[in-house]
Amino acid sequence: MKIASWNVNSLNVRLPHLEQWLRESQPDVVGLQETKLEDERFPDTALAGMGYRSVFAGQKTYNGVAILARGHAIEDVRVGIPGFEDAQQRVIAATVNGIRIVNFYVVNGQSVGSEKFDYKLRWLQAAHAMLADDIARHPDMVVLGDFNIAPADIDVHNPKRWQSSVMCSAQERDALAAMADLGLHDSFRLHCSEAGHHSWWDYRLAAFDRDWGLRIDLVLVSEALRARCSAAGIDRTPRGWERPSDHTPVWAQVD
Repeated sequence: MKIASWNVNSLNVRLPHLEQWLRESQPDVVGLQETKLEDERFPDTALAGMGYRSVFAGQKTYNGVAILARGHAIEDVRVGIPGFEDAQQRVIAATVNGIRIVNFYVVNGQSVGSEKFDYKLRWLQAAHAMLADDIARHPDMVVLGDFNIAPADIDVHNPKRWQSSVMCSAQERDALAAMADLGLHDSFRLHCSEAGHHSWWDYRLAAFDRDWGLRIDLVLVSEALRARCSAAGIDRTPRGWERPSDHTPVWAQVD
């Protein structure tokens, strides 16, 4: 199974990009973030015409998550983090072909020390508690999405410039490391140890052309799936299309 994640930054704008990428890349499962659509406007009929079933939780203008699957049923769907009241649609989970897929659109946090940053840390703590429970019940698990956290300096184009900034702060990285301690492995780093690989580039300052990016989109595989993760990668191509999302797809192959 090729399992992918993509923050599309509005399906209103990026649906043709998604359709093109699905045709060309043929992933089996895709987690989408920032769909920015109410549920009644989600393009499930168009995606079904391409062979993809879909489940989704959206809201107007902001946030929104979805899981697509080709050739398999999407079962045991859950939206949100149990016990954590949040009007923002940032989490959807489901089981596809025996693998539990958890799709996160993690809070950005705005700036270190802000109210939104405090909300991000609370959100991450609640997500950790959810994953601790889920992985005990679903050992075959993939946690994917836009984490809005660069795991380490190797994932940042200019670590000195980003030091202690949002997405690179010690608090955020500690929270991500705590998730990893549950038995989750960064699939990309299972296959590549080099710097210079990014999944998000700011729209400003020609950041993509200069490769001033961060690797903040992740596919984490559980310990039970680690040996079966045969490949992983970042598909930079859609970031170069006209009117692109500021993120590009990331993926892992689970045999």
